[in-house]
Amino acid sequence: MSVSPYSACTSILIGKAASVDGSVMIGRNEDSRPAWPKHFVVHPATKDGQTSFESTDNGFKMPLPKTAYKYTATPEWTAKYGLFEEDGINQYGVAMSATESTYANDRVLAADPLVKDGIGEEAMVTVTLPYVKTAREGVRRLGTIVSHYGTSEANGILFADRTEAWYFETGSGHYWVAQRIPDDSYAVVANQMAIQTVDFNDPANFMWQPHIQEFVQQHSLNPQRSGFNFREIFGTNNQMDAYYNLPRVWYGQKMFNPSTQQATDSHVMPFIRQAEKLLSVEDAKAFLSSHFQETAYDPIGSGDPVDRKRFRPVSLATTQESHVLQLRQYSQPGLSGIHWLAMGVAAQSVYVPFYAGITETPADYQRGLETYSPDSAYWVFKQAGVLVDPHYKQFGDQLKQTQKELNQHFGRSVLQTDQQAKRLAGIELSTLLTQESTQNAELALKKYRELSAEL
Repeated sequence: MSVSPYSACTSILIGKAASVDGSVMIGRNEDSRPAWPKHFVVHPATKDGQTSFESTDNGFKMPLPKTAYKYTATPEWTAKYGLFEEDGINQYGVAMSATESTYANDRVLAADPLVKDGIGEEAMVTVTLPYVKTAREGVRRLGTIVSHYGTSEANGILFADRTEAWYFETGSGHYWVAQRIPDDSYAVVANQMAIQTVDFNDPANFMWQPHIQEFVQQHSLNPQRSGFNFREIFGTNNQMDAYYNLPRVWYGQKMFNPSTQQATDSHVMPFIRQAEKLLSVEDAKAFLSSHFQETAYDPIGSGDPVDRKRFRPVSLATTQESHVLQLRQYSQPGLSGIHWLAMGVAAQSVYVPFYAGITETPADYQRGLETYSPDSAYWVFKQAGVLVDPHYKQFGDQLKQTQKELNQHFGRSVLQTDQQAKRLAGIELSTLLTQESTQNAELALKKYRELSAEL
């Protein structure tokens, strides 16, 4: 099945009343190529930053404010094809993940084509996250950019702060909608337009391109007799959805709503759901690391060989990095936010907790080129996965034991660090958060190097 290089991600969004600890969470697997390193960096705040942006990918240009806020990001090893900063949390506690690549239908694109030099995935975090103080501001800023400059792709973008989570979708060259995830609900998305009914009388929970209703009416794009279903109007309903996209949504909803029976290729699965139990950050990580476990479709399971290759799993070899951006209910943004980052394939890697208040990242996380190097965090985790991948029956238990030990250590570390950090502020707080985050990252690298040596 032919798909574009940046088209294979899977996302999850969780409202604060749907989580066990009141966290708002957004997460995504960045899926592109099987050997394409990512870095992890902190951009410092500045009051005299660059005043314009120009893409090295498609020539997209726009002016920028001089004042930029501090933020974390995971850019690619080379800027030749664009920055692709992808995900991060800024100093005001705003989290952003971009993008979940989607597909618009032909009739919509005939009326409003994609813009060749419009904003694309590679630029979205860079021109949005450093300039907003709330998730809602992030939606407005990106919406204004898409409306004015156009976009070169159909995408879904995730925003969150400790109050709310939003999902933003571009449906054509200039038209978009965004929906607030209800506090008591979650959503999983897999490479297709997800937002369904848009309530234009509810601006507290929906935002949209100001002229989208007139556009749809003028070009007779709505196939429904009544209402405004964004997925039906702008999205697709085809064989690729049935085999490539829908089964991942089915599996996520099966994990969190096991009592609900649905077909793997159902085109009417809801975008928003209430889980049967409260969800934790471990649940978000488990979904992003999943591969149809305990079903006939698990590619490393014991089912029929045809079934094991039938659907594309959530976690797969082309994942460059996976992240869960967790916003807890602490007043200090640097303590509230945790950027859980798994370099490489999520199922074979481990999510390391980096507090949003860090001032720098470990050197190994800032290194890594296209060719393997042992001093790159990406390549350390990737190497272990490559060694385990063809020998799961022999080596899978060793990998799981390493992951288990690290996950328990990270859980204890976060609990202990939180207790110390509550009493601190300013430079003392950022120093502690940087120190603890670095120690956790270095432990993960040490354990994975030991695992690879043993294998």
